[in-house]
Amino acid sequence: MESGDNIFDKSVAERVRALRIAHGLTLDELATRSGVSRAMISRIERAEASPTAALLARLCEALELTLSAFFADDERPPSPLIRRSEQRLWRDPSTGYLRRSVSPSGMPSRVDIVEVEFPAGARVSFPPREESRVMTQHVWLFAGELQMIIGETVHTLFPGDCLFMDIGDAFDFHNPTERPARYAVILDRGR
Repeated sequence: MESGDNIFDKSVAERVRALRIAHGLTLDELATRSGVSRAMISRIERAEASPTAALLARLCEALELTLSAFFADDERPPSPLIRRSEQRLWRDPSTGYLRRSVSPSGMPSRVDIVEVEFPAGARVSFPPREESRVMTQHVWLFAGELQMIIGETVHTLFPGDCLFMDIGDAFDFHNPTERPARYAVILDRGR
């Protein structure tokens, strides 16, 4: 993905804090709901720590949001068109994977589209999430190779392959190669 795009880091801290307050939650309550320690949430909100993708997913679930909704730009007026240069980017501090929110925010759709550039050798694990059983996703690989591990099943994807899955189950994204992988996630919130 091109350099110079609007990767936002500090606003992650501001967004977590604003969403926690909007939901009327204390740090302790969010910690209990998410399984993330109070100290870590406090460090994230003060921009002293950057959450990993798995940790951010746990916080979003506790706040009853998808990652796409978390990254939505609430300050821009809803529009059915969002230019690539306006799409929000976020880099996972643990793996370096780059996540681009492709879907225009504020639209009356249950579907969110995300583009990911996944570094060589990277792995991201998501625990089972009962609250997410109503959500499904398609993982559509454009370049490279990607292993999707769901329970004991390993699905190896090659360019053009698409995997449908329930995101309530525990799963891993893994790039077993020495080249980056690029794929889209099409998430259906099912609500």
